[in-house]
Formats: sequence, C-alpha cells, structure tokens
Amino acid sequence: MKKKPDFSFDNLEIAFAHLSDEDLQKTKTLFRLMHYPLLVKSGIWLSKMAFAMGLPVAGFVRQNVFRHFCGGETIAACRPVIEMLDAFGVKSILDYSVEAKKEEAGFVAAAEEIERTLQEAEKNPHLAFAVFKVSAIADTKLLQKVQAKQQLSEGETASFERAEERFMALCRRAAERNVRLLIDGEESWFQEIIDEWVRKAMRQYNSEKAVVFNTFQMYRKDMLRRLKDARHDAVANGYFLGAKLVRGAYLEKERAHAEARGLSDPIHASKEATDEAYNEALLFCVNNKQRVSLVSGSHNEWSNALLAELLDLHGLSRSDERVFFSQLYGMSDPIFFQSGQSRIQRGQIPALRPCKRGTSLSCSPSG
Repeated sequence: MKKKPDFSFDNLEIAFAHLSDEDLQKTKTLFRLMHYPLLVKSGIWLSKMAFAMGLPVAGFVRQNVFRHFCGGETIAACRPVIEMLDAFGVKSILDYSVEAKKEEAGFVAAAEEIERTLQEAEKNPHLAFAVFKVSAIADTKLLQKVQAKQQLSEGETASFERAEERFMALCRRAAERNVRLLIDGEESWFQEIIDEWVRKAMRQYNSEKAVVFNTFQMYRKDMLRRLKDARHDAVANGYFLGAKLVRGAYLEKERAHAEARGLSDPIHASKEATDEAYNEALLFCVNNKQRVSLVSGSHNEWSNALLAELLDLHGLSRSDERVFFSQLYGMSDPIFFQSGQSRIQRGQIPALRPCKRGTSLSCSPSG
C-alpha cells in the first residue's frame, strides 16, 4: 500500500467552529442515523408517502435534513449561509438542483433560473463558481438518441438544436460575466454529447483562462484517457482546459445499463482502483498546470492531502486560481473548514480553497 500523504485534517475545533452545541448534536445524531442503510431507505420511502398523503413532515425534514445539506430554497435564502461560510474562508457555489419538467417550457424555466445564479455569482464575491446539469435544460432521451446515432424527426432535431443553443448561451453569459462555470457529469449514454458541447464552449470561451469546466468521473475505466485527450485538444486548439474531478455518481445505473445491453462493465472493479485513477488524475492536472485548471471534488481525505502536498511540491502560491478543492455542503466539514482557515490566518485566499457544489447551496423553489 502506498504511503499516506503527510497532511492531516484532524483539527476538529476548526472543523466545527461554525456550529453551535445544539447544531453539533443534531449533526452527530443525523450522521449516526445515516449510518444504517435500511433506516435511510425506509426514511426516504416514509417521507415520500407522508408528502403524498399531505402529512406535516415537511417542517421536520426542512429543520433537520434539508437545513444540514442545503443553503436555502431561494438565492436570497442562501446568502446568509454563503456569508457565514466566507467568514471561515470557504467560497460557495449556488446549485439550482431541482430537475426540470421534461418539456420545452420546463427546460426554458430551468435555464432562466441558472441564469439568475450566474447573475448572483457575478456580483457576489463569496461565490467561486456557477454550476448546472445539462439534463436540467435538455431532453436526455433525445441526447441519448443522438449519441446512439439514431435518426431524429424534424421536431426532435429542432428540440436538440434549441437545447444546444441554451447550453451555449449559458456558457457565453458566464464568460461575459467572468464567472467560472462547472458542467456536471451525467450518465455515459449521453455524456459524449455533453462532452462535445463543453469542448465547443471551451474552444470559444477558454482562450485566456479556464471559464467553462467539464466533469471527469474517475470511476470509469476510460476516464483517465479521456482527461489526457482533453488536455491534448486544449493544447492543439489553443485554449485552457477546465477539469473538475469526481469519483462518480451513477455506479449502480452504469453497471445495470451495461449488463442489460451485454456490454462490459465501464466502472473500475474496486474502490481502490478508482482511488488510484483519481489520484493519478490529480497528479496529471497539477503537472499540466500551465494548461489545466483543476477543481478536485472529493470527500476523500487521502486525495485532499495528496493534492495539498502536490501544491507545495509545485510551489503554487496560496492565491493561485488554477486549483480548487470542492466538497458538498455539510458532508466534509473537517476538510473544507480547515482548508479555508488558512485564509483567516494569513489574510489571503488560501491555496486550499474549497467550494460547495452539488446539493451544497442548492436553490429550489418553494413548494
């Protein structure tokens, strides 16, 4: 086994300084209950049933689960949490996490809400990125048909073109506002279309620095090669690659999809293999820092410690904006608060600048 990097996130006083004694006790209880998979699954099922029957469960969920993992239900509601996090040296990302209705009006509405998060990120210095999923603004069944090279009807072709226009418009507005934009990774059966769109946006808007970032899900066996190919394309076409690394979010779905179609398993056979691929990708990105900007989306202490050591090894300053650490809100307090604390101690933005993403400060409409 490889030696663990000599870096620690064990200072719990810093990690939980933002929580009151009452909040800390709630957090302890919540995570203790989440340790039991059967209880979690039962709780999800019971919550859905209660909502369907109109039972008063919303208040309990909002005060306990929602409050811990989400910043608010509107952009305005998220601002106090954003300010609190910044006081501890932590930047945030607003993530509009409600899936759109699978119709044109729903896709347009989702794009408009994402546009509002771009506007907020432009004027709010506490926000480091904006983020969205292509599935919020495009019909994924249609994307899947295009990737499978199936024939589209005239109406489907028009719908596909409108989706691409929405995507490119959001990337263009991010560039105009000088807001970094993360494009979340999704299922492999339509991810290649997303990759094509992101590559097109990078070629247009990343000529001076990384503005648009693609996501590389490192649990896929082919992803390290895809990352290297993306860097090659950036060099060949004169733009900067924005790369967000994650381990991956759709393991069960990916394996079930492959098995149903008689395809080989696209996912690494073990977590250890995924960890090795992730850490190798970190090394690749930092070694290519002249061309690659990195967002490391990981709750794994080993990977975060490794990246911290790589930054020191490469002599990167603590204000270098080519490297960010990113975690979900409420998931890895010891990592991002101890990273962010160096900002307070040194009076500057730290090299370890964790951001929030995913459901971190998600904004969703009431009701």
